[in-house]
Amino acid sequence: MTTSALSALIDELGAGVVVTDPEILASYRYDWARDPDAGMPLAVVRPTSTEQVQTVLRWASAHLVPVVPRGAGTGLSGGATAVDGGIVLSTEKMREITVDPVTRTAVAQPGLLNVEVKKAVAAQGLWYPPDPSSYEICSIGGNIATNAGGLCCVKYGVTTDYVLGMQVVLADGTAVRLGGPRLKDVAGLSLTKLFVGSEGTLGVVTEVTLRLLPPQPTTATVVATFDSVEAATSSVVAITGKIRPSMLEFMDGVAINAVEDKLRMGLDRNAAAMMVAASDDRGPTGAQDAEFMAQVFTDAGATECFSTDDPVEGEAFVAARRLAIPAVEAKGSLLLEDVGVPVPKLADLVGGVAKIAADAGLMISVIAHAGDGNTHPLIVYDAGDAAMTARAHKAFGDIMDLAIALGGTITGEHGVGRLKKPWLAGQLGPEAMALNRRIKDALDPDGILNPGALI
Repeated sequence: MTTSALSALIDELGAGVVVTDPEILASYRYDWARDPDAGMPLAVVRPTSTEQVQTVLRWASAHLVPVVPRGAGTGLSGGATAVDGGIVLSTEKMREITVDPVTRTAVAQPGLLNVEVKKAVAAQGLWYPPDPSSYEICSIGGNIATNAGGLCCVKYGVTTDYVLGMQVVLADGTAVRLGGPRLKDVAGLSLTKLFVGSEGTLGVVTEVTLRLLPPQPTTATVVATFDSVEAATSSVVAITGKIRPSMLEFMDGVAINAVEDKLRMGLDRNAAAMMVAASDDRGPTGAQDAEFMAQVFTDAGATECFSTDDPVEGEAFVAARRLAIPAVEAKGSLLLEDVGVPVPKLADLVGGVAKIAADAGLMISVIAHAGDGNTHPLIVYDAGDAAMTARAHKAFGDIMDLAIALGGTITGEHGVGRLKKPWLAGQLGPEAMALNRRIKDALDPDGILNPGALI
């Protein structure tokens, strides 16, 4: 890449959009996963419009320069790892949003944080349901890239269920509008859904049309502690087989103690597991659901069970669950998993992870969106200890192998990125992998979009 070629891009977009300061470039090398193979980008580009994104991709295609799309940098699988000599295209300055309360839709740029979208639509008396635990720091663009879920997805679904349309810029700079503010639309292939979860490998989303709901009703929350993980996980199928809770979350003993270290809210440090469940059904149904879940927990052997319809009290336990990952991270470096299994296999997965931890001599905490079988095993290790680091990485792979063997997936919401790519073929099989590559080759024939990620 010649200096004059990059200068041409700077001249067209401006030095404020194209950044080449070495210290700033270094800060854009990683997402949260801290991929050790991260390269040094040639430049960071921070556009504010679709037209500027088109300019970047036309330039990159002409010069065959790799482009790594990036949101807020909170990704957990190395999906936004910089490439040597490439461009990091950050959408952080694309922050416009328009809410239409009549059609119950919002048109947003990808740089807005999830929490900012929630606040903007709440001001119009509406609700955007997808709620990753990191909702206060993750971007809508990143949520779309990985098809993020969250605590309430057991009832309300994940990001793709709320994406009605988008504008996306392809590798050659072509801008395409897909879908729109229609609740039902089956004209043509389902291309909008194709880009949700594609991790920036097929195009750069510059605008998204989101489906909104009326405000969530007040929830009834049930919290139960158990002296065994098996007892806690056995309650999940019994609950989901009868009702649709708005939340059904799991924390193991390590997570409970890590959160208690931070919050000092009186959690039971001796508990092996804790379940946090909720129902937001209206009228007497919500109370009946809470009573039913409390009975299931009790029948499963809960040592303590607590119910409340006080939203502040209930939110305190939800906040405790959201804090689990950063709380465990305080104990050391983390390799964070995102494996999922069919709900009846949840106990087998949690038990298998415990065996992997024991065999490796590692602390592995498990938290989970238990209601849909999506778990987050958190492998704690000392990055300065080479032998422990090697054991941690082996355990990382062993957990993914276990999930696949149980009929599950290597990722439920964090994406494949670069860290999980070696295991993707083992889950999908050769035919599906070949189909993925054919789609990638059709939309990005030169392979400049997020090379090394996902496919």
